[in-house]
Amino acid sequence: MDKRLYLLDAYALIYRAHYAFINRPMMNAAGLNTSPIFGFIRTLLEIKKKEDPTHLAVAFDLGRVTFRTELYPEYKAHRDETPDDIRKATPIIKDILRAMNIPILEAEGYEADDIIGTIAHRAQKHGYTTFMVTPDKDYGQLVTDNIRMYKPKKGDNDIEILGPKEICEQYGIAEPRQLIDILALWGDASDNIPGVPGVGEKTACKLIGEWGSVENLLANADKLKGKQKENIVNFQEQMMLSKKLATIELNVPVDFDEEKLVMEEPNRELLAEIFTEMQFTSLIKEMELTPTIAVPSAAPEKAAPQSAQMSLFGDTPMAAAGAVKAYKTIENVPHTYRIAETNEQMEELVATLRGNGEFTFDTETVGLNPFEDRIVGMSFAIREHEAWYVPVTTGRQAEIMAIFRPLFEDEAIGKTGQNIKFDMQVLKANGIELRGKLFDTMIAHYLIEPELRHNMTYLAETYLHYSPVEIEELIGKRGIHQSTMDRVELEKIAEYAAEDADVTLQLRNKLEPILKEQGLVELFETIEMPLMPVLADMEFTGVKIDDIALKEYAGVLMKDLLVLDEEIKAMAGDPTLNISSPKQLGVILFEKLKISDTTKKTKTKQYSTSEETLQQLRDKHPIVDKILEFRGVKKLLSTYVEALPALISKTDGRIHTSYNQTVTATGRLSSNNPNLQNIPIRDERGKEIRRAFIASDEEHLVLSADYSQIELRLMAHFSNDPSMVEAFIHNADIHTATAAKVYHVKPSEVTREQRGRAKTANFGIIYGISAFGLSQRLNIPRGEAKELIDGYFESYPGVKAYMDRVIEQGRADGYVTTLFGRKRYLRNINAGNAMSRSLDERNAINAPLQGSAADIIKIAMIAIHAELKRRNLRTKMTLQVHDELVFDVYKPELDEVKQLVVEKMESAAQLAVPLTAEAGVGENWLVAH
Repeated sequence: MDKRLYLLDAYALIYRAHYAFINRPMMNAAGLNTSPIFGFIRTLLEIKKKEDPTHLAVAFDLGRVTFRTELYPEYKAHRDETPDDIRKATPIIKDILRAMNIPILEAEGYEADDIIGTIAHRAQKHGYTTFMVTPDKDYGQLVTDNIRMYKPKKGDNDIEILGPKEICEQYGIAEPRQLIDILALWGDASDNIPGVPGVGEKTACKLIGEWGSVENLLANADKLKGKQKENIVNFQEQMMLSKKLATIELNVPVDFDEEKLVMEEPNRELLAEIFTEMQFTSLIKEMELTPTIAVPSAAPEKAAPQSAQMSLFGDTPMAAAGAVKAYKTIENVPHTYRIAETNEQMEELVATLRGNGEFTFDTETVGLNPFEDRIVGMSFAIREHEAWYVPVTTGRQAEIMAIFRPLFEDEAIGKTGQNIKFDMQVLKANGIELRGKLFDTMIAHYLIEPELRHNMTYLAETYLHYSPVEIEELIGKRGIHQSTMDRVELEKIAEYAAEDADVTLQLRNKLEPILKEQGLVELFETIEMPLMPVLADMEFTGVKIDDIALKEYAGVLMKDLLVLDEEIKAMAGDPTLNISSPKQLGVILFEKLKISDTTKKTKTKQYSTSEETLQQLRDKHPIVDKILEFRGVKKLLSTYVEALPALISKTDGRIHTSYNQTVTATGRLSSNNPNLQNIPIRDERGKEIRRAFIASDEEHLVLSADYSQIELRLMAHFSNDPSMVEAFIHNADIHTATAAKVYHVKPSEVTREQRGRAKTANFGIIYGISAFGLSQRLNIPRGEAKELIDGYFESYPGVKAYMDRVIEQGRADGYVTTLFGRKRYLRNINAGNAMSRSLDERNAINAPLQGSAADIIKIAMIAIHAELKRRNLRTKMTLQVHDELVFDVYKPELDEVKQLVVEKMESAAQLAVPLTAEAGVGENWLVAH
């Protein structure tokens, strides 16, 4: 029998999963960050699926006190505390492993690598091939013909399997055990193993490659020279201690019990309970488990990211957490769903809905394009567990929509939906304007929990303990064989669609009280919901693109690429170089041109040629700037110049981007197809993209209006710093004013370079930039960057006081708010882990600024849209990008619209300093901007 044992290094994989999701963590209803759990279990399941191991176990460290800390108390002393999210996740991961009948290996006084090393070497004697699943390089010393490293790559699902050949080639040694000697010289900063001063990885590999061991190196120390010899001789005790610390112990008192390591069937019921509690819907489906619900210790609406309701997550197994029952479904919940298909039934339904004063509805279409895909049906609800479905059959479409038009357009009747903007656009495509007070459950939940998911299935399972029918059950999975809704039999589509309206109504009944409780009603009713019809109109209107100009520009960029390609190859001295190959490029830069001795390597041991790496090396060789330029042109070409024409609608010849209100945690809008927020504007080539966004016809012009330094003005408002407030009130150039203060010169004496640095500092500091970050951005020494930041805070002490104040407020409340009450939760602001904590400290500073700016432009958009309608103007708002609005202006209305837009933008909020908007006009967006 082929015996294959997989041993997982638990914490190495848990940390990897945690930081993979650090910017957008997964959360369950109880406010627990489930990312470390999900990521770890996903890795485990991938191994089971791809490798089909015969035996498997997971090893955990057990406490910080080990035989190594007894040898050297400073061992791992510099490490941050375990992040709170990992500390809370670990007992749950262990519960999942128990439910999967997977052994947990621990030993007092030893680390996971010691346990894995011991088991692997014992297993080798019993005919096993063992795979050590870990990203930790130290395991390389354990590798033999029958013991391999199974190393997950960073950022994707690929893996590397490393045997003796790969380890020896990587470090230039004769056998893997010599990696211990390399670590004895090199040390290990993450474990605080000291090594020998002045000896890095390359030197350590070279010395051990030559002398075989540190002992032999010491015996031949007389053959060494200079400082290297001096350090190795003088620090020989430290070197030998480092060797002991780096050596993985192979005699840990842990049993090698083959029978316990055999892969077994999981306890499916217990696993389903935990996965449901964690809200791992995808894992439940993947493992074909029967979903259950564990009654949470705190109702979802009470849970916040800083929730202390964590009694479920101690060492007590999850099964004991509370009463458990299956998710409710359409199969086991009594309901009355009716079909209204005759005119008489439809008119009776309209009368019932009108009599109720408000209703919940949903539309069904043949596809996901609300402008072009035909409507198939509509569903309505006014009471929980009751709903109607109206089939909109081919040939009767106009007749049916005419029956419902007065209802949808009645201002006095409220309407509720889930992602109601889509339904609004479907109706608009059918000649109906949705009017009246709107309630969108997706947006309501976004305000309550901005960083979680907002789809109906997630909300229903979280708040209703109900699992709705998935669309794939009707039309099949995505792909060429997927059907469309118009082909689904009437009874099935009626149940599915009516359930959508019913569930949405139930969700409103759950979410509306939470909005009130959390003080979010005004934000919801005065900003987010009124903005929705504005965005729907903008998307419906679209923007005209000059595709011919784009094709011509594509030719220009292709020529630029060819020129750059030749220049780079000439500088490299290699006419065969493939510039798009990181491997070839790395060899040229770091072996042939030798532009740096300290370059990073990727996990595959290739030289890193990432954007970040190259930016740091720009002053080392002119080829680096050319490579960055080449990449920029190539990205511009593929992402925009070639992609935009493909997005032009065949119906009206325009691009219809889709604006998202529920994606960013700060409240900013995002967009896709195309993503307008990322169109580059800083360099001349990028700006040319805007030239392709043109007026709709000869009777129109493009008007662009944007706020001037809105986030800096908000900083002045929040901090109330006298100097900053005064500069804005007197309309001074804030960057010149900052430079004058920081460099202690008169404003008239400020140089262009000083102003540029002050500008970078102004914007960088509101994002919490560090001295290191500022030094990188300005390409100046870190000490000089620190002096600039210190000088900035001396010049604007109110800004520093605000930053300190808002961080402390965030620590106390667990969140910060914008001017209009939007919340940004700071789950890790009190964490022991410095990286997690500092990220939330930066969020505490920036979120009120960026979020308030987002709210202000939304208020302006609502006001402008309403006024354009009130005055019955032909001008249309077409685009929103960060702090900028773009309009397709009817020429005779130009002066009126320009004044209207600037006035509404500048009056959107009352701050301690004036809001300033600037507007420009032209035949295209570039000229207007």
